[in-house]
Amino acid sequence: MGTKGKIIKCKAAIAWEANKPLSIEEVEVAPPKDHEVRIQIIATALCHSDAHILHPQFEGGFFPVILGHEAAGVVESVGPGVTNFKPGDKVIPLYAPQCGKCKFCLSPRTNFCGKLKNFKNPIGDQKLMEDGTSRFTCKGKPIYHFMGTSTFSQYTVVSDVNLAKLEDDANLERVCLLGCAFSTGYGAVINNAKVTPGSTCAIFGLGGVGLSAVMGCKASGASRIIVIDINSEKFTKAKALGATDCLNPKDLDKPIQEVIVEMTNGGVDFAFECVGGAKIMRAALDSVTVGWGVCTIIGVNVGDNGLNVSAVELLMGRTLTGTSFGGWKGVTSVPKLAADYKNKKLDLDALVSHTLPFDKVNEAFDLMYQGKSIRTVLLF
Repeated sequence: MGTKGKIIKCKAAIAWEANKPLSIEEVEVAPPKDHEVRIQIIATALCHSDAHILHPQFEGGFFPVILGHEAAGVVESVGPGVTNFKPGDKVIPLYAPQCGKCKFCLSPRTNFCGKLKNFKNPIGDQKLMEDGTSRFTCKGKPIYHFMGTSTFSQYTVVSDVNLAKLEDDANLERVCLLGCAFSTGYGAVINNAKVTPGSTCAIFGLGGVGLSAVMGCKASGASRIIVIDINSEKFTKAKALGATDCLNPKDLDKPIQEVIVEMTNGGVDFAFECVGGAKIMRAALDSVTVGWGVCTIIGVNVGDNGLNVSAVELLMGRTLTGTSFGGWKGVTSVPKLAADYKNKKLDLDALVSHTLPFDKVNEAFDLMYQGKSIRTVLLF
């Protein structure tokens, strides 16, 4: 009584409309088509990117949709043409595909892939499979996919270029964080900014991405790691992971960037903006030194009007850059990160503040909105 080739009925959390809690529903998940893989999700975390589409100010929202993009699971079945995966393989779905054939995949300069088309609104990309249809149905209605992953479902279908294969003994309740948070923050430091030994760094925001950036700076040999957050309760964990100085803008009588410039005799070598919003992007850019300072933007804020930058700021030797998925080519890099976790080179455990049953997905969103969680892992 195998499930291969058959529709699977299972539990999923559906966003029927913006600004409303998710609804736990029974959905029908169709079998995988050409170059597709159907996965049983074991563990999924949630991220602010999942919340963006629920925000009433988000432009280009699409409903109903199954959110989720940070997860790990087991292959249930594969469609025609799939050669890299087999039933039983442990895997991580990837919102950043790697086809291995396009000009982006063939270039060492980027982790973009030509499968992505919507560069102005990447969250709206990959909302249907390659043939323009969905594999999810609920109450007779097709349900949109999300970022090519849709991990808030007990079973999901992804393209075989949106999937990383893991070793058989991988701990799925932890390596699920490689699907976004850890890879993004750590990679921004290692791959994009290329932080150098002895350098000074400032990290704005201490969620899962920001704390992963702290780990990256520590691993890179930074001599000073200044962290900034409006929640001082996060400083203990940040210090344990390598932060040397902790600043809460609420406790300061002048702008945070001025304080950092004074502390570092002119500004840090590297800044990482892990929150989003013009005000914090401006503070991060202002906190890097002239001559060679690099400010890397990681966070995105819904409804933000962007950052005004003058030519002179850049002429003075500052670099403003950004990163998606930490610069990793996921299919080839994520398995190595998972092996590094197994070999205790990376600390994913430090990022998991809560573990809840999947049915409590809305409670997990509340914890995130209230700033009480770093990463909440939901288990089916």
